[in-house]
Amino acid sequence: MDSIGYGISRREILGLAAGAAASAGAMKIPERKGAAVRRLLLIAGTQSHPPMMHEYNAGVRLLKQCLDTVPGLETRIALSGWPKDDSLFDGVNAVFLYMDGGTRHYALQDDRPAKLAALMAKGVGLGCCHYAVEIPDGADAKRFQSWIGGTYETNYSCNPVWTPAFSDLPKHPITRGVKPFSVEDEWYFNMRFRDDGARVTPILTAAPSDKVRKGPYVSPRGPYDHIIAATGRKESMMWATERPDGGRGFGFTGAHYHRNWANDDFRKVVLNALLWIANHDVPKSGVESKVTEDDMKRGLYAG
Repeated sequence: MDSIGYGISRREILGLAAGAAASAGAMKIPERKGAAVRRLLLIAGTQSHPPMMHEYNAGVRLLKQCLDTVPGLETRIALSGWPKDDSLFDGVNAVFLYMDGGTRHYALQDDRPAKLAALMAKGVGLGCCHYAVEIPDGADAKRFQSWIGGTYETNYSCNPVWTPAFSDLPKHPITRGVKPFSVEDEWYFNMRFRDDGARVTPILTAAPSDKVRKGPYVSPRGPYDHIIAATGRKESMMWATERPDGGRGFGFTGAHYHRNWANDDFRKVVLNALLWIANHDVPKSGVESKVTEDDMKRGLYAG
């Protein structure tokens, strides 16, 4: 589906956005027999890049569509920023953040770090996608490292556009049904992982070439001596962690380009991870989903 054309009018975009706002609450799925419904909240940030990049709303809508067929899972979404209705957090088993990071990170503003900390203390899962894994160095970074396993640190981590080949997948619920794949994206690497690194499981790994290590990176352009010095080393572009409080977390550094959600294995590894952090059973063959050209267009930024 990489060759799909994504042209769409402003009127169509506005219509899709209006429909998203109306349906942003929970869609109830019949409860699995003998098991409690698991609740997952997906939060999309506001558009910060040209069309087809950082398409947070469209990406979250697509993930929800794929998860709505999973029995025993209730998926809620919040579009274009932090939820204005705190009740969306009621009873959630996991939260997923797909938004800008760094100093613009919605999760770091106002009293939100404390609210997230309260949820994490209850064993709620947390997943961060692409830019959302970037947390400025300090107390917040340490918190997120304990929650999701690792974070992007400016001038320590790097963010080149490259095409890793994920050919050696570990045995883990997140990789169920995922076949080796390779897609071009702004794949971050050299994360700052939690101090007790034994609790962090690499999920998607590949060894960047020396050309990739020498840059340029997207921002800052680099290169960095410590990145070059690690030549030949495999890097983690997705990882998972299990916390002492019973909660689970993951970081996924891809999804700069919206087109990559059309790749079945790219999409499946994230869908599996969302079930896993919500403590929902991941099917033996992973979460099966299909997306159409129209699905990929839905909710795109009009520019």
